[in-house]
Amino acid sequence: MPRTWLTDRFGLDVPLVGAPMAGVADGRLAAAVSAAGALGMFGVPAAAPAPWITEQAAVAAAGGRPYGIGLMAWALAGNPAQLDAVLEARPALVSVSFGDFAPYVEPLRRAGITVAVQAGTTREAKEAERAGADVVVARGGEGGGHGRDEVATLPLLQSVLEEVRAPVLAAGGIATARGLAAVLAAGAQGGWAGTAFLGCAETTLPAAARARVLAAEETGTAYGRVFDVAQRLAWPPEFGGRGLRNAFFDRWHGREDELAGDETAQAELEAARASGDFDTAYVYAGQAVGMVSDAVIGAEAGAVTGAVTGAETGAGERLPTAADVVGAFAAADALLRRFSGDR
Repeated sequence: MPRTWLTDRFGLDVPLVGAPMAGVADGRLAAAVSAAGALGMFGVPAAAPAPWITEQAAVAAAGGRPYGIGLMAWALAGNPAQLDAVLEARPALVSVSFGDFAPYVEPLRRAGITVAVQAGTTREAKEAERAGADVVVARGGEGGGHGRDEVATLPLLQSVLEEVRAPVLAAGGIATARGLAAVLAAGAQGGWAGTAFLGCAETTLPAAARARVLAAEETGTAYGRVFDVAQRLAWPPEFGGRGLRNAFFDRWHGREDELAGDETAQAELEAARASGDFDTAYVYAGQAVGMVSDAVIGAEAGAVTGAVTGAETGAGERLPTAADVVGAFAAADALLRRFSGDR
């Protein structure tokens, strides 16, 4: 693989970060991604207590490889113990994004932690650089989970690379070696991928949610605030969420003001999450979800590693692992050499 700021900074084999997907990526997935040669991260839910962070950090660090933690800036003011726990854990990388991130950049850097900020516009990327972020993540609207939906990844990446001197990673819609090769060729120092890992054995997704992901097509996502409003979460309104479209989203999209006062709908969503009813409950995923299937991942990983190791499920089927996905991304090297004429 080409050497970049990302690979050199963290001693990686593949210039790739596994996105910190709160509620999906915990310490186990972070450790698996890092062990495979990329940089694994876990995401901290808004209400997560400090001991949970300490516990997951220990799992992520157990293999001795660098790892990262993702924080939601809007949640830190009401839960400052999260920052204290992260500072104590001392991961290699911390992403602090979505809200007023500026107050948290310097405390993290003083602790010797590399700081990333996810930016959905060029203006936000420049603000991150001014705040002292070590690396800016240009996150396009194709990305799964929360973020802005104002600019797509490719135009955003081009603009940010022109305006920002800090190293830039690209996020949103990067699910295969072709996507990673494309952003590296454009000048990014690496890719930032979440949806590509949703089918992996190491995620915390329930089996029913994983099945939805593997069955989804490229047009199967929707963006909005329905699930946040239903849960009474205090996400800033500019950061909606992209997830798999379902009946609950379609019923309430455009009626968020009404939903905010509907206690029956709130209870319905809570019950659906508990029972695994994903016609109502949410599964966050990006527009690249149509490329996330056991067949696609297996074929690409097999071409790189010679075999798909997978993980046994209760039914005797095999799920792809984080190592399979990282191995598939490593094929970007061959693509870049082919494009450059170096065979």
